[in-house]
Amino acid sequence: MSDQAPSDPAPESDAAAERPWWDDPSLPWAHEPTRRDLTCWTGIGLVGIYSLLMLPLRPVLLGYSPYVLAAVSGSRTAVVMIGALAATGDQWWWLGWLMATVSVVKFDWVYFWAGKLWGRGLLEVMTGTSERARRRNERAERFALRWSVPAVLATYLPIPLPGAVIYATVGAAGMSWRRFLVVDVIGAGVLQALYLYLGYRIGEPAVRFVQEYAKYSIWLSLVLLAVVIGGMLLGDRRRRRA
Repeated sequence: MSDQAPSDPAPESDAAAERPWWDDPSLPWAHEPTRRDLTCWTGIGLVGIYSLLMLPLRPVLLGYSPYVLAAVSGSRTAVVMIGALAATGDQWWWLGWLMATVSVVKFDWVYFWAGKLWGRGLLEVMTGTSERARRRNERAERFALRWSVPAVLATYLPIPLPGAVIYATVGAAGMSWRRFLVVDVIGAGVLQALYLYLGYRIGEPAVRFVQEYAKYSIWLSLVLLAVVIGGMLLGDRRRRRA
């Protein structure tokens, strides 16, 4: 008979079993969440779902009406198209610019608020497991900490800059709500106006292109939907293997 005593359960397992649900490294807070924490976290989740839904819908909405796409997503492509329509006599271009400006900033405050609530904890959650994403987010964070106002304005340029990281960082750094909202709206309005002017300069060729594009938009939408679903399934499979 063996004299070896039966091994005790691993203390790490006991600690994990006793850990409350909110004490999870995949969550941004380091305390029991308050109502504000849960509300903001729910808002971030809803923004993510909305963004996923809009990916396959963008081609259809652009083919249907650039005004609708501008209103629901603030799409730069839709704004360019509205500018092109203005060059052909459309008098409602100003409404398209206004709707696109409001729409493109409509969720920015959620990430700014999250940065104020959780600071670095949110950035660690947003970085995820991708080394490439981590490096990109860290560069964006350093940029936002050093140049807060230019960093917010830069999120509207056609460059791969993670806006959510910028907004969360300037929120964590102490930028006031009034300053953030003023800079964010002005930056969005100016950049959308530039895209509108670009469409105006292109004019009739852009209108003909979108009219032709509308014939195939539903097929492009289905392809994008398949890509989104395939990417989610592949990511889930990789997480299970890890």
